[in-house]
Amino acid sequence: MDTKDTPKRSIRSFVRRTGRLTPSQEKALAELWPGVGVEFSERTLNLDELFGRRAPVVLEIGFGNGESLVLQAASQPETNFLGLEVHDPGVGHCLLKARDAGVRNLRLITRDAIDVLTHQLGPKSLSRVNLYFPDPWPKKRHHKRRIVQHEFLALIADRLCDGGTLNIATDWAAYAEHIDEVLESSQRFICRERREHDGDRPLNRPETKFERRGLDRGHRIWDWCFELRTIS
Repeated sequence: MDTKDTPKRSIRSFVRRTGRLTPSQEKALAELWPGVGVEFSERTLNLDELFGRRAPVVLEIGFGNGESLVLQAASQPETNFLGLEVHDPGVGHCLLKARDAGVRNLRLITRDAIDVLTHQLGPKSLSRVNLYFPDPWPKKRHHKRRIVQHEFLALIADRLCDGGTLNIATDWAAYAEHIDEVLESSQRFICRERREHDGDRPLNRPETKFERRGLDRGHRIWDWCFELRTIS
């Protein structure tokens, strides 16, 4: 990924991964992307123009294969959904699911989340941010690569509108401890709800592919809803 034109920073949420595309995914990227995809630039997006209407915008960071993202968009037609993912097969799969579901309230970007939050999304432009099952970077020497850091929270807080929420889920116990620690020390968010469960009590979200994988490994699930703190 070319980073020469982006500001220096200490966190990066993921790196671009091409992977092996199926013929249908490759065709979806060629034919469906122009109608749903948003190219990266350093100009702030006009989200009303992008979606052709004014409505609350939910950002999902790292949507995987897009199945849960499409389910959310289909079940909430009154809300606009913006998904970020850098794994091309997952993007292709999401495009196919979106087409089959007939959703019109979904747009996708294939770029690092920090770049998008920094350049393309303006202050108070989002009603909700979803971060479901991010890479836990389990090795201690890699903990600095975890996306949930204070710099990330500051970006999210500035992009959320008043009353907006950050919603996180993980199946890694050590990462759950990290999330608790970082968010408890944050001055920008209040924890409205925290759940620990066995996949039977997801917090206002569909089940995801990575969640099923974690459950198959015998992991528990942690869900949080953090609300932006009102600054008087």
